[in-house]
Parts: sequence; C-alpha cells; structure tokens
Amino acid sequence: MSNTTHDIVAKLWNLCNILKDGGIIYHKYVTELTYLLFLKMAKETETEAGLPEGYRWDDLEAHKGTEQLKSF
Repeated sequence: MSNTTHDIVAKLWNLCNILKDGGIIYHKYVTELTYLLFLKMAKETETEAGLPEGYRWDDLEAHKGTEQLKSF
C-alpha cells in the first residue's frame, strides 16, 4: 500500500473511531462515509453532472459545520 493510500485509510479509520465513540452505530457511519466517498469521487472524476444540483460535493462543501447535516 502506498503512503498516500495508507494515509487515507488511516484518516478514514480515525474518523470511524470518532463516530463510534460518539455513539453512532457501524452501519450508519459506513452508509454516510460511502455517500461522502461517492460524492468526492464523482467530483474528482468529473462525472457529477449526472447528480442533481444541490447534491454535489461543492454544494456540501459550501456549508460549514452542522449546516452540512441540514443541507442534505
């Protein structure tokens, strides 16, 4: 595994641990992280045109903090 891949995996597991410690059950945070990864990959691969406006990576990123939870 490359350093970049290793760093991403480590960051993802750190986030999972934070969510788990916050009382969020496994299948809930896996669903949320999968959704976020899907949005980010659509942005990176320039394929998000098929997604409705308002539900793309930049739309999520435009909100800060808990506003992100309310926007989707």
